[in-house]
Amino acid sequence: MKRIAIIGAGSWGTALAVMAARAGHDVRLWSRSAEVISSINERHVNPRYLSSAQIPTSVLASGEIPTALKGAELVLFAAPSHAARELLTAIVPHLAEGAIVVSVSKGIEIETGKRISEIAKEAGATTSFVCLSGPSFAKEVVEGHPTAIVAASKDATAARVVQNDLSFGNLRIYTNTDVIGTEIGGSVKNIMAIAAGMAAGLGFGSNSVAALITRGLAEITRFARREGAQVETLMGLAGLGDLVLTCTGSLSRNRFVGHELGKGRSIEEITAEMSEVAEGINTARAVKQIADRASLEMPIVNEVNAVLYQGKSAREAVGDLMSRPLREEVP
Repeated sequence: MKRIAIIGAGSWGTALAVMAARAGHDVRLWSRSAEVISSINERHVNPRYLSSAQIPTSVLASGEIPTALKGAELVLFAAPSHAARELLTAIVPHLAEGAIVVSVSKGIEIETGKRISEIAKEAGATTSFVCLSGPSFAKEVVEGHPTAIVAASKDATAARVVQNDLSFGNLRIYTNTDVIGTEIGGSVKNIMAIAAGMAAGLGFGSNSVAALITRGLAEITRFARREGAQVETLMGLAGLGDLVLTCTGSLSRNRFVGHELGKGRSIEEITAEMSEVAEGINTARAVKQIADRASLEMPIVNEVNAVLYQGKSAREAVGDLMSRPLREEVP
């Protein structure tokens, strides 16, 4: 049994708390919300996220970072990317010696283009860092659906610790050493899910979504290789696996955003109704900025940005993608 701290009580943070507790660990879950904290501690239910899931009594919620982190051997970071720098800076001084930081955040900081591992390093974290990613909806994990994900770290021992401590029942964890590819695969796929959702919202069928997934994977791979990732990672769970799930699954927030855009709704109207963050909205801008600086061709990313930020219609965006100059599939 280990002491595990989880920073962020959204859907994934709650799901991981449930799974870690089922595996026999002592879990502390940090949240900003007094309502969430009291409900978890008194009724063992998160009233905002995964409210149908019964949270084991070994999970205790707290609003104090030092309390949540005290003695924690694994610290799971499950906050949105826009809050990453603030929270990582806050938790670093309270990390126990030898603690492993495990990020499940799938985003890129919009102001800097930095990945979570890079932000953690800049925040002063000197401990081992693991990125946990792959095709996984939180709701299905807690409901017992077989799920396979990846723990990536330059420290192979730390990755194996996460693999051994969090693999339980229906959750199976593989390891790799490619943090860059795992982080990029988990982040950029959200942009492609918005595009796939737009196609569905416009009434297009499986042909269109399959084309977007395939060409989207080509863009993600091109971008990731430029950043130093391994191609094999993008063909695995953290790349293709997560991309397929997010582009086709009905529980995908990013696909939902695209679907509503395809129906003609504004991004402001859509996000006003959402209780959780669709990371692809901010990631689209961050990735476009990086790609533009590197003169990297990413047509799907460009069209998603045009719809999100320039008032272009989803139908115009799809039309422009289809009318691009003809070329070989593999240059």
